[in-house]
Amino acid sequence: MVDKQYVVGIDVGGQTSKIGVVDTRGDVLYQTVIRSDIYGDDAEAFLAALADAVKDCIKASGKEGEIRGVGVGAPNGNYYTGEVAYAPNLAWASKKSVKFAKILSKNLDGIPVTLTNDANAAAMGEMTYGAARGMKNFIMITLGTGVGSGIVIDGNVVYGHDGFAGELGHTTVVRHNGRTCGCGRQGCLEAYCSAIGVARTAREWLEHSDEPSLLREVENITSKDVYEAAREGDKLALSVFEYTGTLLGRSFADFIAFSAPEAIVLFGGLARSKEFLYEPMLKAMNESVLKLWRDKVKIIFSSLKESDAAILGASALAW
Repeated sequence: MVDKQYVVGIDVGGQTSKIGVVDTRGDVLYQTVIRSDIYGDDAEAFLAALADAVKDCIKASGKEGEIRGVGVGAPNGNYYTGEVAYAPNLAWASKKSVKFAKILSKNLDGIPVTLTNDANAAAMGEMTYGAARGMKNFIMITLGTGVGSGIVIDGNVVYGHDGFAGELGHTTVVRHNGRTCGCGRQGCLEAYCSAIGVARTAREWLEHSDEPSLLREVENITSKDVYEAAREGDKLALSVFEYTGTLLGRSFADFIAFSAPEAIVLFGGLARSKEFLYEPMLKAMNESVLKLWRDKVKIIFSSLKESDAAILGASALAW
C-alpha cells in the first residue's frame, strides 16, 4: 500500500457520475462520466457499470496496480456505514438502503472504497484545493439536481451521530401550500432552489400569468433555459432568479445562526448563474440574519472546475 500514490474520486449525481484518477498533489490525471439515471431501481446494474467505468479510467490513466483506494461522494451517502439510503434523486436508492461501498469494492476486486455525502465531499475538496482553503468554518451548498450541504466546523466535516448530518436542502422554506419535494415532504428548499426547482418556478409562473417571455417558446424548460433567457434580459426569467436567490439568502441566514460560518460556498451547475443569484442572496441574507452576523459572512463561489471539487474531495477520503 505504501508505494501506491494514486486514488480514484467519484462524484455520484442525480443524472451523471464523474470519475477521476488523482495523484498526491491533487491533480486529476484522467476523468470520465457515466449516466446515473438510466438504471431504474437496479442498484446492482448501476454499481456494475460504475465499476467498469472506474477500471477503464484507471487503465486510461496508466495507473493500473497503483491505486490506493476509491473515495465516493453520493447523495445521502453515509460515511459511517458506506451505504446510500433513501436518496430522492437516485432511482436505484430512493426507496431503500444500498450497501454502496461494499458492493463497489467487491466489483473492483477488493480495492478499498470510502463513501460520504456528495456535498461533504465537495466541501473537503474546496477546503483542501479551492475557495475555502485555509477556512475552518464554512458551509458548502451544492446547487444541482438537488440542494446539498456540507458543514465544516473547526476544520472538521459534521456527520452527526448517524452519518447523515447536513441535509440543509430539506429544511422548510415554504410552510403553507409548499411544493412536494422528491423526499416526500412539502416546502423544502430543494423543491425551489435546485436546478429542477428553478425550472418548475418558471413553468408555474408562465402557466399563471400572461407575461411575455422567451420561455414560452421552450417546450421542456430547464434551468439552463431560464439562465439563457435571463442573459437576454427576459423579465420573467430575471424574476425567477431573484425569487430563487431571495429564498436561498433567507435560508442562509438560518444556517448562519447554527454554526457562525466565515462563508457560504456555492458549488454546482446552478451556481454558474451567479450574476443573477448573488445580489438577491446577499440582500436577503443580511436582511434576515441576526445583527451580530450582518455583513460578516461572505457568499463565495467555487474556484474549482465544475467536477473537480467533488472528485478531489471524494478522493481525499481514500488516502
